[in-house]
Amino acid sequence: MNTKGEYVGIITRKWVIRSRLDQSTTKVKTLMRSAPLITPDYTLTKTAKLMIESGIRQLPVFKNEKLVGLITDEKIIEATIMQQWGNNLVETIMTKNPKTIESNRSIGAVLNLMREFGVSHIPIITNGKLTGIISIQDIIENIYKPKIGQKKGDFSGEKVPIINIPAKGIMNKIVITISSKEKIREASKKMLNHNISSLIVTKNNKILGIITKLDFLEPISQMEDKEKDFSIQFGVKDVSISPYQKGILLEEFRSFIKKYKEALIAGTLFVYIKTHGKSHKNEPLVHCRLQLRTVKSTFFSSSEGYGIESTFRLALDRLDRRLLRSKEMENNPKYAKDYLNTMGLF
Repeated sequence: MNTKGEYVGIITRKWVIRSRLDQSTTKVKTLMRSAPLITPDYTLTKTAKLMIESGIRQLPVFKNEKLVGLITDEKIIEATIMQQWGNNLVETIMTKNPKTIESNRSIGAVLNLMREFGVSHIPIITNGKLTGIISIQDIIENIYKPKIGQKKGDFSGEKVPIINIPAKGIMNKIVITISSKEKIREASKKMLNHNISSLIVTKNNKILGIITKLDFLEPISQMEDKEKDFSIQFGVKDVSISPYQKGILLEEFRSFIKKYKEALIAGTLFVYIKTHGKSHKNEPLVHCRLQLRTVKSTFFSSSEGYGIESTFRLALDRLDRRLLRSKEMENNPKYAKDYLNTMGLF
């Protein structure tokens, strides 16, 4: 609120921690973001969609232009799992085959993996066995924390050299796991009880998948879509997409999905785009991550480049290749030739 009592934006603890700024002198407006406004009659599905699209997980609730509350992703998940949906199995929403890294690899390698695939949690393994987990929050708190004895007014959180620091040096050694056959409701309770934002899904000590809060939000955001078809949903951070650009991306997606509609039946393509703040010839350097959730499986791809349209096309092309190499496609005669092409065998 400003001095007139008018809503101007929102700030969260996570943004403060990630900022690397001196908290004793930094003003609130420096970290503030403008969040979508909702009213008490918004459905959980519509609210979840807004959270994904805005990248903000806490939204202010207004009634007659008066702030009456705040709703978080945790509250949406908590309310939804109490319904019938909470009886579904963990395997229906988990991200399968998550990227892992050996415990002796550097933090720099962990960050590169997070950046390449657009993820915030990396399971750590030692000789093939799960021994820990690192989140982006762990890296921020351990690597970017203010130096001891730093004088007031100095730039806080100066980056400590991280190339030679092994992942095992900052990883959480206590990893909370869950079975893929447990109910979604139990997964949410376990995350809440342990105050964590992810769970590793295992079977006989083998990593099958990972669940984060985003894995809950994505299916919740699609619950009111009654038609069995494909849809696309955007999540954008620090970059704007014009209606014209969005139209181009939609056409690209429609052309892409025609190829697979018969095999995959229905699903949603989640498009996450953010900028790194650099530009070349007025084109922003953007990172694009795609997640295609279908009734059969979930597929991922990512890309980085200058310009939104070209970077999206590259990510879509990579998604195309991963689909063709998937178990759902490789034995389907309709896609056999394309599959062999991706393997260089035809």
